[in-house]
Amino acid sequence: MSQPRIAFFLPNLFGGGAERVSINLLKGMVEHELILDLVLGIAEGSFLAQVPPQVNLINLKSPRVAFALLPLIKYLRTVRPDAILSHLGHANVIALLAKKLAGVNTSIVVVEHNTLSVSDLTSFRAKVTPWFMKQLYPSAEAIIGVSQGVSQDLEMQLGLAQGAVTTVYNPALDRELPTKAIAPVAHPWLGSKLPVFLAVGRLTFQKDFVNLLRAFALVRQQRPARLIILGEGELRTELEQLAVSLGVQEDVSLPGFASNPYGYMSRVSAFVLSSRYEGLPTAVIEAMACGCPVVATDCPSGPEEILAAGVYGRLVPVQDSKSLAEAMLATLELPTATDSLKQRANLFSTEQIVPQYLEILLSNK
Repeated sequence: MSQPRIAFFLPNLFGGGAERVSINLLKGMVEHELILDLVLGIAEGSFLAQVPPQVNLINLKSPRVAFALLPLIKYLRTVRPDAILSHLGHANVIALLAKKLAGVNTSIVVVEHNTLSVSDLTSFRAKVTPWFMKQLYPSAEAIIGVSQGVSQDLEMQLGLAQGAVTTVYNPALDRELPTKAIAPVAHPWLGSKLPVFLAVGRLTFQKDFVNLLRAFALVRQQRPARLIILGEGELRTELEQLAVSLGVQEDVSLPGFASNPYGYMSRVSAFVLSSRYEGLPTAVIEAMACGCPVVATDCPSGPEEILAAGVYGRLVPVQDSKSLAEAMLATLELPTATDSLKQRANLFSTEQIVPQYLEILLSNK
């Protein structure tokens, strides 16, 4: 019996939650008897160096995912993988359309990482993608939501039957995390006596670092502290200017994307998620696995599920800087126990999650 062939499809490997999840899944799946292909719209991005060497990297050389349609059809007709696992709404649409036009029997499994009803719909692509999702998602062999909130919202927004979307949590943790957590990190604030808050994510509207900066300014009125935000994005200049206007620029650091955020997470006082919306925020789980206390907005969806409605970290309303600041200060005074955080995070390990994905992907094999 031949080895099953599973392909992953993504636009690129720039730093983001879906990309990090894909890398973790690939790392977990190489331990199984599988042929694995990573099919990228364009082979670029911060996570390229982390692709396991056993994985076949296919570059469709299409900077825009819509242009990947024709090369993806050619790949499907030539290689004929048993299944494709596609991430992100616009890429999922292309994968489903490619299968339809290629005329192959490859199983398409699509993963939704964000809560569709509250996602940013300002761009043209974001406005039209939900219509295509509604037309094409029913043809997928399986639809996965990364949290119960995402799954239920997707069913409602696309008019799918209750239970049509399967919830599988993200494999946020791999076996390398403990080693990376104790690896040296070159930042002068780590290890200092002052408390340091950490946030991780793209500098975008979704992550609402404007809210975080305003909350941090309120914290600074109460006590000395510092804030590090890891990530890149289009709002960098705006955030830097806001830090200056709030008078906290000397205590805010934006060092850009970090390939090893765990080294930061294991050394800071608390991790803060300030998002307007999420799917299942991987960084929250990673921080908990590093023993880092968490403060998070109770945004749709994911933080409430991860933190068990506040048992494992403080939850605050979205876009409420005052409440966020109060929770940040309270966490410094009374942090969640490290062992408790790590035990909770283990529910989201590759060992727990990879078998669930394989069961879905190979159900028709």
